[in-house]
Amino acid sequence: MSSRPARTLLLLALVALALGCSGRTRREDPILRLSAAEALAEGKRLFALDKYAAARPYFTHAFEVEPNSPGGREALLLAADSLFLQGHDENFIQAEARYRDFRNRFPTSDRAAYVQLQIARSLTGRMERPDRDQKVTHQAREALEELLRIYPDTPEAEQAHAELRTVRDRLAAHEMGVGIFYSRFRLPQAAVKRFEGVLAEYPDFSGNDELLYRLAVAYRRLDRGEEADQTLARLRESYPASDWTRRAAKEAG
Repeated sequence: MSSRPARTLLLLALVALALGCSGRTRREDPILRLSAAEALAEGKRLFALDKYAAARPYFTHAFEVEPNSPGGREALLLAADSLFLQGHDENFIQAEARYRDFRNRFPTSDRAAYVQLQIARSLTGRMERPDRDQKVTHQAREALEELLRIYPDTPEAEQAHAELRTVRDRLAAHEMGVGIFYSRFRLPQAAVKRFEGVLAEYPDFSGNDELLYRLAVAYRRLDRGEEADQTLARLRESYPASDWTRRAAKEAG
């Protein structure tokens, strides 16, 4: 047999195998036999029972069958929600991708503000500890600030303000940690720069009492006594019950 007929027979055999597998898959997978409406209804039933992984294939099928229908849009959003509610980094990454897909496909949707909030939440769910890299935290901040800029008068904007406080606190804690690192390695000038930067950019930082204490110590090491005294006075006035205020008082004698 020549090589050409052999290749032709092989190709036909592969096509037949693929068609056979496709047919078996469709017959064996009951989800594929459902209409978009039926798949959406079953997905929502499972979703209401918190069976997010089980619900997701139904939502995916409903969207693939009718991607531009109201039901298809709802299915795409619920598929993203099912990933988000399962939690963990990998699910948050996939949820963010689906929310962004929804936003790109349907930019004028009445759910746009919610989708933007969920993009941000998918990022805040992956934020690292303050002593780790804060790339994702910065991305979350950008997503929340975008929501506040584009959808300022929505219920989602109110929630974004609370989320943003948490994000900003994480960034401030990271910057303070860098300053503490410099202090430990006897680099007070670099520490002061970091601490002052945190005070300027994050005035509502929940750790500002510790920050003021450490800034005063760094000023002392640079022989900037007046600024150290002013910083400690600010600490006493703003945080009279803080452990850092008591520590400063004890060290002062």
